[in-house]
Amino acid sequence: MTDRAVAGSGAEQSLALRAVGLRVTVARVAVLRVLGEVSHADTDTVIRRVHAAVGAVSPQAVYNVLADLLRAGLVRRIEPAGSVPLYELRVADNHHHVVCRRCGAVDDVDCAVGEAPCLNPSQSQGYLLDEAEVTYWGICPTCQLEEGRLAVGAPPFQRRTSPAKSRDRMTSTAVDE
Repeated sequence: MTDRAVAGSGAEQSLALRAVGLRVTVARVAVLRVLGEVSHADTDTVIRRVHAAVGAVSPQAVYNVLADLLRAGLVRRIEPAGSVPLYELRVADNHHHVVCRRCGAVDDVDCAVGEAPCLNPSQSQGYLLDEAEVTYWGICPTCQLEEGRLAVGAPPFQRRTSPAKSRDRMTSTAVDE
């Protein structure tokens, strides 16, 4: 498949790649599509879904694409404690993450302050600070339901399976009882 054919089938991904000076390839467009479909995807999930979508793309090619996209600023890599690296497309804002202690689900949390760094330490040790990485930990609505409880006022949610288990996300609706 030529670069033009890829551009014709994935115009937004192609424009994004070109805007940061990257060549449009089948693998790059496929990885961007997967990350658009699966928030906080681990590498195994990306590899599996890219292979299912376009066929013969080696795992090493996917690792290389992820590294290229990361360097170009098109993806963000996060590593919650005890987790494999996770990738997301949300890079244009200062946001944080909440991680379920039971199943490992990860969701975005908007920053309360807005701009980085959103926390100011008591001492900067002479560093010029430009970012604070915040990870909230708790029990997700699905695990709460499985335990027979749900936080008061918990909204309907999108269930994401544990990234460490490399499964795709499922949609579910929580019900207050």
